[in-house]
Amino acid sequence: MHRIYCTAIAIAIVCSASIVAADDNPDATFYKKATEGGIAEVELGKLAQDKFPTNSVKEFGAMMVTDHSAANDKLKSIAAKKNIKLPTSPSVAQMATKTKLEVLSGTTFDKSYIKGMVQDHEEDIKEFQTEANSGQDPDAKAYAAATLPTLRAHLKKIQAIAATQDVDVK
Repeated sequence: MHRIYCTAIAIAIVCSASIVAADDNPDATFYKKATEGGIAEVELGKLAQDKFPTNSVKEFGAMMVTDHSAANDKLKSIAAKKNIKLPTSPSVAQMATKTKLEVLSGTTFDKSYIKGMVQDHEEDIKEFQTEANSGQDPDAKAYAAATLPTLRAHLKKIQAIAATQDVDVK
Protein backbone atom coordinates (compact mmCIF):
# COMPACT_ATOMS: atom_id res chain seq x y z
CA MET A 1 0.00 0.00 0.00
CA HIS A 2 2.84 2.37 0.89
CA ARG A 3 4.47 1.62 -2.46
CA ILE A 4 1.28 2.51 -4.37
CA TYR A 5 0.96 5.72 -2.37
CA CYS A 6 4.59 6.70 -3.14
CA THR A 7 4.09 5.91 -6.83
CA ALA A 8 0.96 8.05 -6.91
CA ILE A 9 2.83 10.92 -5.28
CA ALA A 10 5.68 10.58 -7.76
CA ILE A 11 3.25 10.65 -10.69
CA ALA A 12 1.50 13.69 -9.25
CA ILE A 13 4.82 15.49 -8.88
CA VAL A 14 5.83 14.72 -12.47
CA CYS A 15 2.43 15.86 -13.78
CA SER A 16 2.57 18.99 -11.67
CA ALA A 17 6.05 19.75 -12.95
CA SER A 18 4.93 19.70 -16.55
CA ILE A 19 1.90 21.84 -15.76
CA VAL A 20 4.11 24.28 -13.88
CA ALA A 21 6.58 24.29 -16.78
CA ALA A 22 3.79 25.31 -19.14
CA ASP A 23 2.46 27.95 -16.75
CA ASP A 24 5.96 29.28 -16.11
CA ASN A 25 6.56 29.80 -19.81
CA PRO A 26 5.97 33.48 -20.52
CA ASP A 27 4.55 32.64 -23.94
CA ALA A 28 2.21 29.83 -22.84
CA THR A 29 -0.81 31.66 -24.28
CA PHE A 30 0.86 31.85 -27.67
CA TYR A 31 1.63 28.12 -27.61
CA LYS A 32 -1.99 27.36 -26.68
CA LYS A 33 -3.61 29.64 -29.26
CA ALA A 34 -1.22 28.64 -32.04
CA THR A 35 -1.91 24.98 -31.38
CA GLU A 36 -5.67 25.39 -31.25
CA GLY A 37 -5.61 27.48 -34.40
CA GLY A 38 -3.40 25.02 -36.23
CA ILE A 39 -5.65 22.10 -35.35
CA ALA A 40 -8.71 24.08 -36.45
CA GLU A 41 -7.08 24.98 -39.79
CA VAL A 42 -6.39 21.30 -40.49
CA GLU A 43 -9.92 20.24 -39.56
CA LEU A 44 -11.53 23.01 -41.61
CA GLY A 45 -9.20 22.28 -44.52
CA LYS A 46 -10.32 18.65 -44.51
CA LEU A 47 -13.93 19.80 -44.37
CA ALA A 48 -13.33 22.10 -47.35
CA GLN A 49 -12.03 19.15 -49.33
CA ASP A 50 -14.94 16.91 -48.36
CA LYS A 51 -17.70 19.45 -49.09
CA PHE A 52 -17.00 19.47 -52.84
CA PRO A 53 -16.61 23.23 -53.00
CA THR A 54 -15.20 25.03 -56.00
CA ASN A 55 -11.77 23.83 -57.09
CA SER A 56 -10.01 26.88 -55.67
CA VAL A 57 -11.56 26.38 -52.24
CA LYS A 58 -10.84 22.65 -52.34
CA GLU A 59 -7.19 23.33 -53.25
CA PHE A 60 -6.92 25.95 -50.52
CA GLY A 61 -8.32 23.42 -48.03
CA ALA A 62 -5.66 20.90 -49.09
CA MET A 63 -2.98 23.55 -48.62
CA MET A 64 -4.32 24.26 -45.11
CA VAL A 65 -4.07 20.58 -44.20
CA THR A 66 -0.52 20.24 -45.51
CA ASP A 67 0.94 23.51 -44.24
CA HIS A 68 -0.77 23.60 -40.86
CA SER A 69 -0.03 19.93 -40.17
CA ALA A 70 3.65 20.69 -40.72
CA ALA A 71 3.48 23.80 -38.52
CA ASN A 72 1.65 21.85 -35.82
CA ASP A 73 4.36 19.18 -35.85
CA LYS A 74 7.09 21.82 -35.44
CA LEU A 75 5.25 23.42 -32.54
CA LYS A 76 4.71 20.04 -30.87
CA SER A 77 8.43 19.35 -31.12
CA ILE A 78 9.33 22.68 -29.53
CA ALA A 79 6.76 22.24 -26.76
CA ALA A 80 7.89 18.68 -26.01
CA LYS A 81 11.44 19.89 -25.37
CA LYS A 82 10.06 22.41 -22.88
CA ASN A 83 7.55 20.06 -21.23
CA ILE A 84 4.69 22.26 -22.36
CA LYS A 85 1.42 20.39 -22.66
CA LEU A 86 -0.43 21.56 -25.74
CA PRO A 87 -4.18 21.34 -26.39
CA THR A 88 -5.36 18.44 -28.52
CA SER A 89 -8.39 20.15 -29.99
CA PRO A 90 -9.45 23.54 -31.30
CA SER A 91 -11.01 26.14 -29.01
CA VAL A 92 -14.75 26.04 -28.34
CA ALA A 93 -15.30 28.94 -30.75
CA GLN A 94 -13.32 27.16 -33.46
CA MET A 95 -15.33 23.97 -32.92
CA ALA A 96 -18.55 26.02 -33.25
CA THR A 97 -17.30 27.43 -36.55
CA LYS A 98 -16.66 23.91 -37.83
CA THR A 99 -20.13 22.79 -36.72
CA LYS A 100 -21.66 25.75 -38.57
CA LEU A 101 -19.72 24.96 -41.74
CA GLU A 102 -20.64 21.26 -41.59
CA VAL A 103 -24.31 22.05 -42.25
CA LEU A 104 -23.58 24.35 -45.21
CA SER A 105 -23.02 23.33 -48.80
CA GLY A 106 -22.34 24.76 -52.25
CA THR A 107 -21.72 28.47 -52.63
CA THR A 108 -23.00 29.12 -49.11
CA PHE A 109 -20.24 26.89 -47.75
CA ASP A 110 -17.63 28.46 -50.01
CA LYS A 111 -18.51 32.02 -49.01
CA SER A 112 -18.60 31.27 -45.30
CA TYR A 113 -15.35 29.28 -45.44
CA ILE A 114 -13.60 32.02 -47.45
CA LYS A 115 -14.74 34.79 -45.09
CA GLY A 116 -13.65 32.76 -42.08
CA MET A 117 -10.23 32.00 -43.55
CA VAL A 118 -9.58 35.65 -44.38
CA GLN A 119 -10.55 36.77 -40.87
CA ASP A 120 -8.65 33.94 -39.22
CA HIS A 121 -5.44 34.55 -41.16
CA GLU A 122 -5.59 38.29 -40.50
CA GLU A 123 -5.86 37.57 -36.77
CA ASP A 124 -3.15 34.90 -36.90
CA ILE A 125 -0.74 37.24 -38.65
CA LYS A 126 -1.26 39.88 -35.95
CA GLU A 127 -0.70 37.35 -33.15
CA PHE A 128 2.34 35.77 -34.78
CA GLN A 129 3.82 39.20 -35.56
CA THR A 130 3.37 40.23 -31.93
CA GLU A 131 5.04 37.02 -30.75
CA ALA A 132 7.91 37.38 -33.24
CA ASN A 133 8.48 41.00 -32.16
CA SER A 134 7.95 40.88 -28.43
CA GLY A 135 7.68 37.29 -27.23
CA GLN A 136 9.92 36.27 -24.34
CA ASP A 137 10.49 32.62 -25.24
CA PRO A 138 13.18 32.57 -27.97
CA ASP A 139 11.85 29.31 -29.46
CA ALA A 140 8.29 30.65 -29.67
CA LYS A 141 9.60 33.88 -31.23
CA ALA A 142 11.59 31.95 -33.82
CA TYR A 143 8.64 29.67 -34.60
CA ALA A 144 6.34 32.67 -35.03
CA ALA A 145 8.82 34.47 -37.28
CA ALA A 146 9.39 31.34 -39.39
CA THR A 147 5.63 30.71 -39.75
CA LEU A 148 4.65 34.28 -40.69
CA PRO A 149 5.58 34.02 -44.40
CA THR A 150 3.32 30.97 -44.77
CA LEU A 151 0.44 32.71 -43.01
CA ARG A 152 0.88 35.76 -45.24
CA ALA A 153 0.89 33.54 -48.35
CA HIS A 154 -2.31 31.87 -47.13
CA LEU A 155 -3.97 35.25 -46.60
CA LYS A 156 -2.94 36.46 -50.05
CA LYS A 157 -4.25 33.25 -51.64
CA ILE A 158 -7.63 33.30 -49.86
CA GLN A 159 -8.07 37.01 -50.61
CA ALA A 160 -7.48 36.24 -54.30
CA ILE A 161 -10.05 33.44 -54.13
CA ALA A 162 -12.50 35.81 -52.43
CA ALA A 163 -12.00 38.37 -55.22
CA THR A 164 -12.58 35.82 -58.02
CA GLN A 165 -15.72 34.52 -56.30
CA ASP A 166 -17.02 37.99 -55.47
CA VAL A 167 -17.02 37.31 -51.73
CA ASP A 168 -17.15 40.42 -49.54
CA VAL A 169 -14.69 39.76 -46.75
CA LYS A 170 -15.13 43.05 -44.90
